This record gives sequence, C-alpha cells and structure tokens, in this order.
Amino acid sequence: MADTKVEISTDSSTVTQNTNAPSQPNNPLSRKLNKILETRLDNDKEMLEALKALSVFFTENSLRTRRNLRGDIERRSLVINEEFARIFKDVKEELESVHEDVQAMSTCCEEMTNRLKAVKEQTQDLIVKTNKLQGENHRLEVRAQVAQAFLAKFQLSNEEMATLRGARDAPITEDFFKALSRVKHIHEDVKILLRTNQQTAGLEIMEQMAVLQETSYEQLYRWAQNECRGLTQETCDISPVLTQAMEALQDRPVLYKYTLDEFGTARRCAVVRGFIDALTRGGPGGTPRPIEMHSHDPMRYVGDMLAWLHQATASEKEHLEALLKQVTLQGVEENMQEVVGHITEGVCRPLKVRIEQVIVAEPGAVLLYKLSNLLKFYHHTISSIIGTSVASLLITIEEMHILSKKMFFNSLSLHASKLMDKVELPPADLGPTASLTQTLSLLREVLASHDSSVVPLDARQADFAQVLSCILDPLLQLCTVSASNLGTADMASYMVNSLYVMKTTLALFEFTDKRLEMLEFQIEAHLDTLINEQASYVLTRAGLSYIYSCVQQHSTEQGPLSLLPSMDSSSVKAAMVQFDRYLSSPDTLVMPQLNFLLSAAIKEQIFRQSTELVCRAYGEVYTALTSPANGYKDPENLVPRSPQQVQTLLS
Repeated sequence: MADTKVEISTDSSTVTQNTNAPSQPNNPLSRKLNKILETRLDNDKEMLEALKALSVFFTENSLRTRRNLRGDIERRSLVINEEFARIFKDVKEELESVHEDVQAMSTCCEEMTNRLKAVKEQTQDLIVKTNKLQGENHRLEVRAQVAQAFLAKFQLSNEEMATLRGARDAPITEDFFKALSRVKHIHEDVKILLRTNQQTAGLEIMEQMAVLQETSYEQLYRWAQNECRGLTQETCDISPVLTQAMEALQDRPVLYKYTLDEFGTARRCAVVRGFIDALTRGGPGGTPRPIEMHSHDPMRYVGDMLAWLHQATASEKEHLEALLKQVTLQGVEENMQEVVGHITEGVCRPLKVRIEQVIVAEPGAVLLYKLSNLLKFYHHTISSIIGTSVASLLITIEEMHILSKKMFFNSLSLHASKLMDKVELPPADLGPTASLTQTLSLLREVLASHDSSVVPLDARQADFAQVLSCILDPLLQLCTVSASNLGTADMASYMVNSLYVMKTTLALFEFTDKRLEMLEFQIEAHLDTLINEQASYVLTRAGLSYIYSCVQQHSTEQGPLSLLPSMDSSSVKAAMVQFDRYLSSPDTLVMPQLNFLLSAAIKEQIFRQSTELVCRAYGEVYTALTSPANGYKDPENLVPRSPQQVQTLLS
C-alpha cells in the first residue's frame, strides 16, 4: 500500500510535468491515473483503514518523508513482528508450563485411580454388609414408626392415663374430658382391628378401654353428684365443667338419670327454703317484705305467692337448660319437665294450705272470682314454662282454681237463695228494688273483674255464661214474683224498669249478646202491654172508648149503629167534642206509670206507638160514623176531622 502511494505521488508529479503533452488515450499511465481518479474512497474501507493507520506516524508531507515512506513502513512492520514474536514466546513458555502441570495431574489421577481400585477390591465385602445393614435399619425405622402410630392411635399417653386415674376426690378439668373422649374414640376405632388379623390385640385394647371408660364414668358421676349436692343456694351457678359432665354422662343413661335426680333434689330443697323465707322473712334486708305480711289482702297475698313461684319455676327451667344445653339425647325436654316438676313439688303443700285458708274464709263472691281468674292465669303461665300439666305444682294450682270457682258459684247461689227467701215488694216509683240494685252491683263487679282478667278468651267466655246464668235467672224470677200482685200497667212498668237496668248493666261487657237479646225480647213484651194500656187510657179519657168498643162489636144484623144505646148523634157529638179537647193538648193524657219509666227512649216509643193505636181506632170510628148504613145524618158535622187530620195533629 505504501508502494502504491509512492507510485501515485511519483505519477502525479510526472503528470504535472507533462500537462502540456498531447494526450494518449492508450497510454497505460493515463489509464491508471484515470482509474485512480475515478475511484471513490468513501466505499473502499480497506483504503480508509490504511490511510488512517498511515496518519498515525506520517505527520509531515515532504519530499524526504515521501521518499522514506516505504522504509518507515517496513521498519514499523518489523517492530510489530518482533513484538509479536516476543509476546508469543512468553505464551509458548506458559503453555509448556501448563502442559507440564496437566501431565503431573494426569499421573496423579491415574495413581489415585489405581489405589481406589485396590481399596474397592479390599472393601467390597464391607460395602455389601453396610448396604444390608442400612436396608435393615430402614425396615426397623418403618416398623418403629408403625408401632408408634399404632400406640398413638390405640393407647393413651401417660398424662392422659394420670388424668383419668386421678385421686377419688380430685377435681374434674377440661383435660379429663379430652382424655375420656380419646378413650371413647379408641374404643370405637379398635373395632377396625377385629376385622383384620390383629383380633387378639383388638380384643385386649377394647377390654382395656372398656374398663377405663367405666372407671372414668364412675369417677365423673361421683364428682357431678357432689357438685349437684352443693347447689342448694337460692341462686346457683352452673359451671361449664358440670355442663360438660352431663354431656359426657348421657352415654350412660343410668348415671345421667341419677345425676339429674340429685340436681332436682338439691334444687327442690333450695326452692322450698326460698319459698318459706319469702313467706316469713322477706328478701335480703327485709326488702321485699314477707309475703305473710299481706295475708289480710287475699288478692295480693295469693298473687305474691304465685308470682314468686312463677319466677322460681322460670329460674329453675333456665338452670336446667344451662345444665343440659350440650346434651343431645332424645327426650331432653321431657327430662327437664320431669325435673322441674320434681323441684317445684316441695312447695305444693305450703301453697295449698295458705290458698285454702284464703278461699275457705269466704272473702266474697267478687274476690273469689278474682282469685279463680288469678289461679287460672298462673296455671296457664307456669304450664307454658314447665311444658306439661302433670306437674304437682300445676295440679295443686288447678285444684285451688276449681275450689275457688266452686266457692264462687256457691256464693252466688247462696245470694240468689237469700233473695228468693225474702222477696221485696216493688217501690212506689216502680223502679228496681234495693236487692236488685245490690245484685246488679255485684254482677257489675264480677263482670268488670272478668273483663280485666288475663285468662285466655275461650275460658273467659265459658265462665261468663255460667256467671250470667247464676245471677240473671234468679233476678228475673225475683222480679216476676215481686210484681205478681201489681196491676197490669204497674207490673209492666216495674218489669220494664228492672229489665232495662239489667240490660244497661250487661251492655258494658263482652260475651253478653245472647242475654241482651233475651232481655230485649222481654222488654218488648212488656212494652206491648204498656202501649195498649196507654192507648186504652187515652181513648177512655178522650170519650172514644165506648164508641170504639161498639164499633168493633157491631154487626150488620143488629141494624144501624145509631140505634144502639148511647150511640145517637147527640151522644156521639158530645164524645167528639171531648176528643177535640184531647187533640188540643194530647200530652195531658198520660198514664201515671209512664212517668216512672227510667228510659226516655222507651217512654217516647210508648207515646209514639200508643198514638198510632189511637189514630187507628179513630179511623175505624170515623169510617163507621160516616157510613150511610149506620143512619147518621150530616156525618161531616158529627165527625168534622178526618183520620189524616187527627194523625197530623197527634204526630
């Protein structure tokens, strides 16, 4: 490349010197020069690299440097080659050193291989024995793991055994129930062994667990029994451990039943003692006061006793629910009902004696009825807590309810018999007698207490009918007997007043519709009598009574009406004048008995309907007198008012 550049420089100077010479197209120099000039250095990478390397040491472009360029390039190439040879010599020496090391390592490895082969030949028996021992060790480890798993599944740990075989009076803890549950599971799981070839081991383990179970249940039963015996305070706290004990004992029904009986006996003593204390001592510090302090007030006395028993029954039911909340046996509810009945049985005797004393003392019909309703209410309420009606407490309350109800109706019957023994005469004002008023006041009090009672609706309705029969039927009979010696109008007025008072009394209460309807029918029957009497009274006082009776009794065979005695025109004219005076002031003709009526509405009804009868009678008289067949001359002057005019005046 340097030679080429020198040639280029030389040729360039030659061309410069011969620029004026004629061109020779076939001159090799020209062709070469043209070729060089046509060359594009941008695309010739090798040329660019050569020029770049030349620029490093060719710094001065002079004739001398251009002439020495070839020598410089060759010297530079020689220096580079010498440097390369020196470096390669060092590399060769290093490679030879490495080769020697590798050769030594190869010799050493070969020697070690030979020694290992010799050692392997010598230790072959030891290796075989070692492998055999390792295999045996693995089998023993597997068998140990299987044995450990078997023991863990079918045997108790030392701690669990110590827990179950503790001292007789040792307390029961959570660990005891865990160990007992473990024994139960082992006893169930060991049945698997009986279906395999390990039947002997299975039977031994099953027998061991059965003995351990029975011992544990016996210990648990004794502990639970002692715990229940200690629950004799008025307020007892059921511990979670005792609840767990009942859950565990449900697998042994006999022990479970005995424990429940022990609990019931302890709580029965506590309830009886608490009831006696409530009766005689009262609450802590005297508050509330002893129930016996209110024995003079029968309702409060009996109510306080029943309220205390209701609260105690609910509390005992809650204690039992807390005790048996984890028990899953069928019939748990029946067990609770039986135990609550047993617990409350102890208070039956003192309760019965005290309530009997109150009832036998005959505090009065109203109080007896209130006591009956009170006992019925608490019977219904307590039975909803106990859940059965065969409990002794409920039987006692029901007996007292029946006794109070019997005494109540006996009192009503006695009252009715006293009324009939001495019948009062109606007063002068024909109003209700004092005995009737007193009896209705008694009925009102009974019905008021009946309405305010909390007894169920169907029971109240049945009692209501019986009460009304015991009181109303004798009253109606009393009124009938009392009015038997009175006149028609007096009797009717007295009966209407008495029946009206009964009706207004019953109208305030429920379940009286049938009785009110019956009383209404009887009032209407007596009203008809009063209406007829009032109409007769008016016709007699107005002068139409005789004429009306003649008109009603007259027949065509008797001839004209005017020929009858006192039926001539002058007599009829005088009667009509008297009737006109009545028409001018109809309110003056009123029976005295009507002024004694207690109901203004009834009095108004009598006036209205009796006036209608008078108008009907006048219409018949008018028709007869104006008939030509009766022989009256100038009937228009005889009876100047038509029936319509009379009805208008009286309405």
